[in-house]
Amino acid sequence: MPSVLFVCVHNAGRSQMAAGFMTALSGGKVEVLSAGSAPKDSINPIAVEAMAEVGIDIANNVPKVLTTEAVQQSDVVITMGCGDTCPFFPGKRYEDWVLDDPAGQGIESVRVIRDEIKNRVEALLKEII
Repeated sequence: MPSVLFVCVHNAGRSQMAAGFMTALSGGKVEVLSAGSAPKDSINPIAVEAMAEVGIDIANNVPKVLTTEAVQQSDVVITMGCGDTCPFFPGKRYEDWVLDDPAGQGIESVRVIRDEIKNRVEALLKEII
């Protein structure tokens, strides 16, 4: 089973939405992890609301700190604005998704980010399963 790690700075918005979509859309065929280089205490409530609108519940997720072990156990590492803080290991697939940070944004803006994340997750899924 392929493993995908989604990483952003706070692990409170983009990476949580991406992990939510990957979990929901993969039907259990992908191991999904998410983490942040400087995690917040809780998930962005606007991200939770935006995901709930499409039937995906991320409300009980908890931001996690990025660890070397999480990167090592992943086949694909997707970074979203965390720069060079993600450890690099040969043989892994790395992609950097340039996406606006939903922090401090209203629901309309977060919906646009959410929909872009969904499109990218769907494309990635077609490539890995």
